[in-house]
Parts: sequence; C-alpha cells; structure tokens
Amino acid sequence: MSGKCCFTGNLQTGEPVGKFEEVFGLKTYITGSASNEKVLVILTDVFGNELNNTKLIADQLAEQDFRVYVPDILFGDNVESLDGSVNFQEWAHNHRPEITRPIVDQFMKSLQTTFSPKFVGVVGHCFGAKYALHQVDVEQSTADAIAIAHPSFCEQGEFRAIGKHPILISAAQTDSIFTAESRHETEKTLNDIGAIYQIDLFSQVVHGFAVRGDTNDPRVSYAKEKVLLDQKHWFNHFSKGSSRE
Repeated sequence: MSGKCCFTGNLQTGEPVGKFEEVFGLKTYITGSASNEKVLVILTDVFGNELNNTKLIADQLAEQDFRVYVPDILFGDNVESLDGSVNFQEWAHNHRPEITRPIVDQFMKSLQTTFSPKFVGVVGHCFGAKYALHQVDVEQSTADAIAIAHPSFCEQGEFRAIGKHPILISAAQTDSIFTAESRHETEKTLNDIGAIYQIDLFSQVVHGFAVRGDTNDPRVSYAKEKVLLDQKHWFNHFSKGSSRE
C-alpha cells in the first residue's frame, strides 16, 4: 500500500491559527473563512491532521477566502515519528482502501449535503491523493477540482474516471511510488480523456517534499512553496463563478 518514503520527513515550525472541532463524526482541523461558500478539504498523508506542517499548509490555503477542513481520515491512527521507524506494512494494512474510502466518502457527502457549498476543492497529499481522485469520479463526484502532490498508488482507472474535473499534479523527480513511468502514463491517460490538467515536475526533490520536505535546503524550500502557490492559484481560478446548485 505505501512505501517507507511515505513515513519519513521533516517537521516545520510555526503557530497554526485554526482549531479542531468534530465535523461529521471526525476530529477536523478548521481554518479560514467563516462561510462555507468556498470550501477546501485536505486529505492528508500518513501523519494525519495533527502534523504541524499540514495545519500550516491549511492556514495558507485559507488565505484565498476558503474555509478549509482537514478531517481525521486515519481515525486517530496518525503516524507520529518522522524517522521511518513505524512498521509501515502493518500500518498500511490497517488503512487499506476498503477501510479508508468509506470514511472519506461519507465526510465529503455530508459536507456537500449539509453546507451546499458553491465550490469544493480537494487537496490530496501522498496517501490522501488516491481518495482525492475518488471525489472527482464522474459517477459520484463531490468536488469541483483537485490538487494532488506526490501521489501514492493511484491507478490509471482512477485518473481516467475524473472526466473534465480539473486536476493539478505536483511531482518529485525522485519518487519510487509515483515514478517517471507512472507520471508519463498518467499524462497519456489525461490526454486520452481530454482532461483539464497541469503536471509540474520538481527537480532534486523526493517523495513527500510538498509537506515534509527539508526547507533548510533551498531547492526543497522553493519547490514546497511553489506547490502551495500553484494550489492557491488553481483553486482560486476554478472557484470563480462556480456553483454546485
């Protein structure tokens, strides 16, 4: 399900400004606008919504006048150590798709039913990218656009199912999961279906850089900040004039 590279990284400092509340039965980090007119949902990597890095990213995405939700899609089983010491095969088995997808789907459907937002965007980091793709499946979409960074184990059938929903992909040059071969295959798939897409490849960075990269390295710092800027622009652009009514 996941590789060891999904379980390592660096901790970023900073003081989050959001708060935790229970939303649709899940402990959820909430930040940004008081209105649910424009909503972003972050589907996290294996470190979950307690990771300071993720909360800081949510705060920055909220600056575009979005209300941002980061639900606990791991039901409290967040990986806490960034040194890769966790038994990642055991952890991944406990969070396989048949367990995780219903959690994500129910949260997204409840959000749509309860708040009726005019625009919903979804960010998927690593582990969460697969479930972001599910939210723009043309058969049961709950979102208008998505952005995924260094995705883990997304299948071509999942990319093919997104139809005309806009997708932004931020990829690492060195990635044993979303490899160059996978990236090229994904590009072909998106071309074949006439998708609205953007794929950015960042050199000299590795899997996980957009969330857990070492920002003391200027190459990583640039790539991490550029991903965030791209996501802000992406959702700001596609939310203009959007309405799910």
